[in-house]
This record gives sequence, C-alpha cells and structure tokens, in this order.
Amino acid sequence: MHYFSQSCTYDHSWARVVIGMWHKYPNPHCSHVVTVDVVDRTINPETGIIRTERILGCKQRAPIWIVKLFGGSEDAFVREISFVDPSTQTTTISSINLSLSQFATCNENIKYAPAPGGRTIFTQTAEIQTRMTMWRSAADKLEGWLAQRFEQNAQLGKVGFTDVLKKLWDEANERKEGVPASS
Repeated sequence: MHYFSQSCTYDHSWARVVIGMWHKYPNPHCSHVVTVDVVDRTINPETGIIRTERILGCKQRAPIWIVKLFGGSEDAFVREISFVDPSTQTTTISSINLSLSQFATCNENIKYAPAPGGRTIFTQTAEIQTRMTMWRSAADKLEGWLAQRFEQNAQLGKVGFTDVLKKLWDEANERKEGVPASS
C-alpha cells in the first residue's frame, strides 16, 4: 500500500474556497479531468449540510504493460462524495476509482477548514492499494505507477485550484471596483 498526503493554506476564506471548489474543472492544469457529472445533491433540512455525489471522467495514458496486463482504455471514472457543512465551515470530500477497481483502489480524502486570518487549510490524503496477491511483482509495479500518477495529478490539482481561486476572486474584486476584468 502507498500513502500520500499534503496540506497547504489558501489565502481565501472558507466560503470562497467552497465556491471555487465547484469551478475547479475544467482547468488547463488538470486536463486529465474531462467530464464532471453531478449524480445527486441533497441538503439536510435539519443540519444544512449539502451532500453532492459526482462522477469525474478522466483520460490517463497508462503504460502499455498496464493496458496489456489489465485491459481497459485511457478512460477512467472516479466517484466523489462531498459534504459541505455551513455551520462548522468544513468541507470533506472522499473519492474512489471506479475503473479497474478489481485490480487496485485509490481512496482519497480532502478537507477544507477555516484557518486564522480569513484563510483556509487544505488537507489531502490517499491510500493506493493493489488487490492482486498472486502477481506480487506486477502489483508492486502497478501500485508504484498509480502512486506516482496520483502525486503528479495532486500537485497539478493544487496549482490549478490556486489559479481558479485567483481568477474567480480577482475578477470579482475588479467588477466590484468597476475595473473591467482582464482576459
């Protein structure tokens, strides 16, 4: 099993980060995410918690040995469930791969929470594990490749999300001040 974790602080309030979260895709840094479909969204009338389930469609170029060994294509799908709690100002997101899950799983967890100074702390963890006990050599290679790809995409996602937040709130501030937004 491979583990991944990272954290950072965004210079935006939790409310702005949550709004930005819904605008993260598409963005040029995360071109591997090609579709985002909302499957379900509910609001708990007692708690106000918003639960959203989405399916993300991704295109990933897999090494030829993975395609030969496991089949499949460049198309991959991920199930994501998020909970936005306005009373505690926390957002949690969990996701798991749907494609090739009989061979390997990637469980990812993200949390956004307020930080001092009107900022937001982001934490991300992932557990990547193969399910092939009889092919240990192939399993180790697959797990290593998946962990490397996940880390690359996580770094791109962080850069892309920073750009999304900057663009959203710079443009909002420019409109507020009566200055035309730059293109």
